[in-house]
Amino acid sequence: MRVIDITQPGGPEVLAIADIATPKPAEGEVLIRVAASGINRADLLQRQGHYPPPPGASPILGMELSGHIAEVGAEVDSRWKVGDAVCALVPGGGYAEYCIANAGCCLPVPKAISLTDAAALPEAVFTVWANLFALSYLRGGELFLVHGGTSGIGTTAIQMAKCFGARVITTAGSAEKCTFCLSLGAERAFNYRDEDWFAEALKWSGQRGIDAILDMVGGDYFPKHLKLLAQKGRLIHIATTGGAVVTADLRAIMLKRLVVTGSTLRSRSVLEKTALRDQIEEQVWPLIEEGKLRPVVDRVFAFYQAAEAHRRMQASTHIGKILLQIDPE
Repeated sequence: MRVIDITQPGGPEVLAIADIATPKPAEGEVLIRVAASGINRADLLQRQGHYPPPPGASPILGMELSGHIAEVGAEVDSRWKVGDAVCALVPGGGYAEYCIANAGCCLPVPKAISLTDAAALPEAVFTVWANLFALSYLRGGELFLVHGGTSGIGTTAIQMAKCFGARVITTAGSAEKCTFCLSLGAERAFNYRDEDWFAEALKWSGQRGIDAILDMVGGDYFPKHLKLLAQKGRLIHIATTGGAVVTADLRAIMLKRLVVTGSTLRSRSVLEKTALRDQIEEQVWPLIEEGKLRPVVDRVFAFYQAAEAHRRMQASTHIGKILLQIDPE
C-alpha cells in the first residue's frame, strides 16, 4: 500500500509517498481502506521529530480517518462488517491507503454528511466531548470561552457548546475568521491581534467571569484566565502553542475554587476511548444527523499534496479542518 512517509525530521518537504506492506488486523481490530484523513497540528510536530507516536502505534502520520472496512479481525463486535462506512480515531497510520483501527474507536459515518467530510470528525469531537462534557465541565446556561474558534477543535466546540445550551464566545486571528465564528453560533468573537479579548470577555460576562475556558495556548494566557474565570470556573488545557511553563497564584485558585486541568487524547487506553465513543454515538451523533452539528472543512488535498496540506496548516490561514484525500469517493 502507499503511505506518506517522513523521510527525515524537518519541514513539509520531507513528506514523500512510499510503499509498505498492508497491515493485518489483530484481535479487536479492523482494517480500513482509507477515503480521507484529517490533518492535525500534532502531525506537524511529529513530522518535525517533536511528537513520537505512543508505543506500538504506527509511525505513519494521521490520527483520524474515514473509509470502508476492508477486513475484520477476531473478536470484533458483530455490528462491524466488511464494506461498512466508518470514521475512526487512531493513534497513527491515517496517511495511508489502509489503516488499522481498534473497533472500539470506530463510528458509523452519519448519513447527513459525506464519507470524506467524516474524516474531520473523530479527533475534534472526541477531544471536545472528553474535555467539556464527559466530566460535566460545561453545562447548559453557562458562559464558555474557546480560543482558536476557527480551528477544527474550535469550530466543533462552538457548535457542541451551543447544542448543549451554553453561551459561547471565542477568539480568532482575523476579522474574516471572527465573522465565521459568529455564523457558527458564537455570541462574540474577538480578534486577538487587535482587540483586548480579556477585557471584552469580562465585559460580555457582566463582570461575573466565565464558567469554562477551553485553551490551546497556555503561556501568558494562563494568569489572564485565572482572573477571567468566575467562581467555581474550569480551565481546561489541550495544547500549549503559547508555552507550556506557567506560574500561578494558588490563592486565586483557592479563593475562587477553580478547577485547572488538561488532557491529551492520543495516549489514552483503548478502553477509555471506547467509553468516549459510546457516549459520543449516543449524545453527539444524533446532532449531526439532525443537521445541528456539522464538520467544517477548509480544504481537501490530494494524496500527493500532503506537503502542501501541512504548509497550509502551518500558515494558520485555514478555517476548519484540512483533509487529505486518499481514495476518492
